[in-house]
Amino acid sequence: MKDWFTIDKIDETTYIISEYRHWEETHCYLLIGSKRCLLIDTGLGICNIYDEVRKLTDKPVTAVATHIHWDHIGGHKYFPDFYVHKAELEWLNGKFPLSIQTVRDMVVDRCDLPEGFDASKYEMFQGTPTKVLNGGEIIDLGNRKIEVLHTAGHSPGHLCFWERERGYIFTGDLIYKDTLFAYYPSTDPEAYLQSLEIIAALPSNRLFPAHHSLDIQPEIAVRMRDAFRELKAQGKLKHGAGTFDYGDWAVWL
Repeated sequence: MKDWFTIDKIDETTYIISEYRHWEETHCYLLIGSKRCLLIDTGLGICNIYDEVRKLTDKPVTAVATHIHWDHIGGHKYFPDFYVHKAELEWLNGKFPLSIQTVRDMVVDRCDLPEGFDASKYEMFQGTPTKVLNGGEIIDLGNRKIEVLHTAGHSPGHLCFWERERGYIFTGDLIYKDTLFAYYPSTDPEAYLQSLEIIAALPSNRLFPAHHSLDIQPEIAVRMRDAFRELKAQGKLKHGAGTFDYGDWAVWL
């Protein structure tokens, strides 16, 4: 299990913890302040992300989820101090819209699982957060402040995180290179556009997605926003409209 995670350094106090052996290639982000740390997403929960975090810092860690999907909260069990958006609280209390068998099937799909891992025993994290977010909060890590942005669309309580001082935006599943998912019943294509409007308007230096390629520039937010605007103008920004391919990204509606 030792090579399950890949660590990349963004700067002296910011790290990417990735799970490239699963098809989703989930990225989690550790932001280290002078007093405490923020871990944005905790991954699949197949291996212990806490051990990786402890190699990088000994400060207290708060976990925060971009959204309550299984591939972003799997490691929350190691972090009793965690925050979530109010719109997805019920998903932490037995009301997630997918069955556990469906989730287990996705865990094993196109995945180089570590030896000894039993997917039949995989469970979705359930628990009670230490803080419920609405969007607009500032998380102060000590000499480092992170703004919480409510960016619904991919999910009702989806969050992005904006570090104004460094120009970093951690975009979760709202923005990444590959096919964006906006077809689930719990997604909202119209809200997705409104969230892209928010992100595209920010003066960012770097975007950090939750999946796939890390070679991604802030201009993609503008391209995505413009494409969603065009889909709306054509009456196609709705469930069942199909998949639209824009080269380095696509959206499934």
